[in-house]
Amino acid sequence: MSAEQAEIAARADFSILRYAQCWEDADTLLAALDIQPGDVCFSVGSGGENSLSLLARTPGKVIAVDLSPAQNACLELKAAGFRSLTHPELLELVGVTPSRRRGDLYERARRHLTEAARAYWDSHRTGIEAGLLGLGKFENYFRLFRRWVLPLMHSRPTVEALFEPRSWAERQRFYDNRWNNWRWRWLCRLFFSRFLLGHLGRDPRFFDYVEGEVAKPIFVRTSSALTESDPARNPYLQWIACGRFLTALPFAWRAENFTAIRNQIDRLKIELVSVESFLAQAADGSIDRFNLSDIFEYISPASSERLFEDIVRCGRGGGRLAYWNMQAPRRCPTRLAGKVVTLDELSRRLYCETSTFFYSAFYVEELR
Repeated sequence: MSAEQAEIAARADFSILRYAQCWEDADTLLAALDIQPGDVCFSVGSGGENSLSLLARTPGKVIAVDLSPAQNACLELKAAGFRSLTHPELLELVGVTPSRRRGDLYERARRHLTEAARAYWDSHRTGIEAGLLGLGKFENYFRLFRRWVLPLMHSRPTVEALFEPRSWAERQRFYDNRWNNWRWRWLCRLFFSRFLLGHLGRDPRFFDYVEGEVAKPIFVRTSSALTESDPARNPYLQWIACGRFLTALPFAWRAENFTAIRNQIDRLKIELVSVESFLAQAADGSIDRFNLSDIFEYISPASSERLFEDIVRCGRGGGRLAYWNMQAPRRCPTRLAGKVVTLDELSRRLYCETSTFFYSAFYVEELR
């Protein structure tokens, strides 16, 4: 692949497992893309849950792309779990529920892995036994937060009380009276600073195109998530604070979605390639839906424009794309306005409803 086609690969290490989970709300993504039976879907692989969730809408194919062998191995193992295990067993294997038999469950799923994925997980068996969903660098960052920072902010009873169901007014009172102390404000901005988030959670190079302060916007959005939405219904907040899901699950792990995903699992195709390279080589008009994650966050404005051009070329008319901004503002170039239309009202509504609170914007666009 050329340097232009894989810009971020030249600047950051993708040999490690960065994300053991998808940190973008699949419910939001599914509502945005409005997948129709038979659609060809393109999806950034990442932790895998969102690519799996797309299968529940009976597409013709889901092409999951990632340039990291570790990320693809993560998705492969989750897909193998859908193929070979019952729903309760799958939740044990990935670490949603406690288990003392993850090694045995892995052996049953292992036969559905490619040789490369088997080699990866055979060398990470202790990680599987500890629970797959906690293995990524990003998840370890939150583990450090739970172990060393959160106890300095609040007692365990206060943390547990955060996830009790409350009305909007009750959440406001709880936040004002029990949660929003000076330690929360100060330590949150310290721990989610550009330096610590870059070195411990993501990668310093992921912030190359981010201007301005990093911690303050995250703090503001987190505070809103604790009050405007209901933490009792937010699985991502629960994992960050407690290291497990308490009263809510992401879409892919819910019992009511298990059979639909499993029945379509053979329609999942996993590719080890960069997003830029894959879309540059895709046939014209060959893809209906695009889950682009926050891919534009990591590449230059010029590379973003080229990527949008390829999406317009290989996307079918009437198709949709969805993507997130976290810190770096990215939009479709204005010169493509006649070919890509932003669904502003839908984008705003879904952004307000989503459980993944740390992003600054969410965009749904339609191809003409």
